[in-house]
Amino acid sequence: MNGNGNGEKNGGPSSPKRVKKSPSPRPELSSDPKVRGEQLKEEGNEAFRAGLFGLAIDRYSEAIAADPSEPTYLTNRAASYMAEKRFQPAVADCQTAANLQSAHPSPKTLLRLARCHLALGSPEPALSAIRQVLEIEPRNANALQMKTKAAELEAHLGRFHKTRAAKDWRAARVALDKCFQAIEGGDADAPSEWLSWRLQLEIARGNWDDASTVANNALRTDSNSADIIALRGLILFLTGKLPGALQHALAALQKDPDNDRAKALRKRVKAVERLKEEGNVAFKGSRWGDAVEKYTEALEVIGENEEEGKGGYIRATLLSNRATALLKEDRHADALLDTDASIALNDSSYKAFRTRARIQLHLEKYDAAISDFQRALELVGIDATTEERALKTELRKAEAALKRSKSKDYYKILGVERDCGEVEIKKAYRRESLKHHPDKGGDEEKFKLVVEAHGVLSDPQRRERYDLGGDDDDLMGSGGMGGFGGMGPDFADIFMQFGGMGGMGGGRRGGGGGGGFSFSSEGPGHFHF
Repeated sequence: MNGNGNGEKNGGPSSPKRVKKSPSPRPELSSDPKVRGEQLKEEGNEAFRAGLFGLAIDRYSEAIAADPSEPTYLTNRAASYMAEKRFQPAVADCQTAANLQSAHPSPKTLLRLARCHLALGSPEPALSAIRQVLEIEPRNANALQMKTKAAELEAHLGRFHKTRAAKDWRAARVALDKCFQAIEGGDADAPSEWLSWRLQLEIARGNWDDASTVANNALRTDSNSADIIALRGLILFLTGKLPGALQHALAALQKDPDNDRAKALRKRVKAVERLKEEGNVAFKGSRWGDAVEKYTEALEVIGENEEEGKGGYIRATLLSNRATALLKEDRHADALLDTDASIALNDSSYKAFRTRARIQLHLEKYDAAISDFQRALELVGIDATTEERALKTELRKAEAALKRSKSKDYYKILGVERDCGEVEIKKAYRRESLKHHPDKGGDEEKFKLVVEAHGVLSDPQRRERYDLGGDDDDLMGSGGMGGFGGMGPDFADIFMQFGGMGGMGGGRRGGGGGGGFSFSSEGPGHFHF
């Protein structure tokens, strides 16, 4: 025995010559089972040599049916399976043949068994068969070569498990790829567990497009694996496709009603769907606190495990939603943390960048706000014309706010929010003008700024120009009086707050006499009761 693994003694198939030709005409078969088996084996050998492996498998199968006790028929059929890269049935044939040869095992049979195990990614049983060969033929070259390959595969698997346990996903993927490269059948004959591992690595790395591709390929290879179906459902869940995720969970449970992965996925999908919808309803009803609570509960169900890409796009969406609700509650610091976390998980959502830009505006971080609005515009897409127009308007306002921050902020001078109404502006003006009036011990320069701010913000057209970054000259117009052009201050209201015409006592008066007021010569915007 030369241990080359290419053929069997006494008429086994030799290395196939890929010459496609028809075998010789089939002779009449004997009625004697053993003779009939030998005839069929020869027909199988002829078909094998002609490269007609399917026909060879059929003839060897007939020979096995005629004489099941002959191991040669099994090893020859195994060789035909191996030529077609069908290693699973080849393993079964080699194992049966080895059992029939248990008293005197054939090195060729054991080598074929080892090669099949190695091709299927099972180095331990491959090494076991190789050790038996080396006990019989210690210098068998093929056995020694195959031993090296099996040891290498075993080392790759060891590195995979070590790096995966350390959550070094990239290194684990490299090690697993080397495992796939070490087997002859590739993905088609790889263990289903390996396909599951590859899929889990892409999920952990947050490579959602690659994960979907791997899942589709794995399902083509093993469409009956409940684990792989459930993992594909997990990808859909983590990327925010909840209906599809639920369908996959149910499909996996049809294959395996006790599959823990599928049962957990079904429960999580239903919980997140419910909580997300409840949060959205609360938000639409302006119940910001309730919305925050529901989104928080949903985020707890999703989690942020590293093995699941830290929650994926679905977590990013819920964080962005919660940030918007927190912004409505003026919880700017908390909202900023949520948007930062959301963008770290999904940097292609224009809504997250838009929300963060609005938060930055409230925090007066104008450069950051402008940058986020610009990024949101890049992501919104050319078809979203309405959103694009709205974002461009917000961007212009952010740029105007940056410009104002380097000069005068009329809203801050009056102490009002930028979205305040006319009534709030009027009240603020009365309050601040009384507070800073020089005759009441106030600061004259601050008083002038209050008057100027009121002159701009109380005029809708001038306020709009101001919000969009209009220049000071444009805002002042030709009204003079340091901002009194257009709508001037309501002196009567201010006067009444000082006690009316007769309530000023020894207050300073102008040259007109009587209980009134006049402007002094000290400059525009300065008046006396």
